[in-house]
Amino acid sequence: MRDDAFHAYFERHHASMSRLAYLMTGESEVADDLAADALTEVWRHWDRVTEADDPVAYGHGIVMNLARNWVRRRSRERLLSFESLRRGRDTDVSAVLDVRGALRRLPHRRRACVVLRYAFDLPEREVAAILGISVGAVKSSTSRGARQLAGLLGDDVRIDGWEAAR
Repeated sequence: MRDDAFHAYFERHHASMSRLAYLMTGESEVADDLAADALTEVWRHWDRVTEADDPVAYGHGIVMNLARNWVRRRSRERLLSFESLRRGRDTDVSAVLDVRGALRRLPHRRRACVVLRYAFDLPEREVAAILGISVGAVKSSTSRGARQLAGLLGDDVRIDGWEAAR
């Protein structure tokens, strides 16, 4: 019974967990690994997941935590490779700023709110539950993140019906 229930959860939510991880990290291979790690944690804590008010939000919360930890580790690695940055050998700096690159430049909470609200079309209340913050914090982080993203991408940016006001 547990195996069948988890298998159904996996089938329904693996793709969205992977997409969420991709939007948070900008790396497709990393996203697949993080989604797999998150699903492993869901399996390990299946009783908690099924007892949660929103099992999907519980799984997305795990993805967000794993993505945040990955970004932190990567930031530390970049600090260690300062010498290569100084010589202009950083391959992450692109000539053309695209949405993924702009998302990576947002602070974690803003990025998380923008991704969950606009890419996943989640209501503010659900975003708050996933991130463990208040609805007001979601509203302000989403607003600031969308404005910052628009600034990074240019003046005439539309994000799912939201138009940047500059």
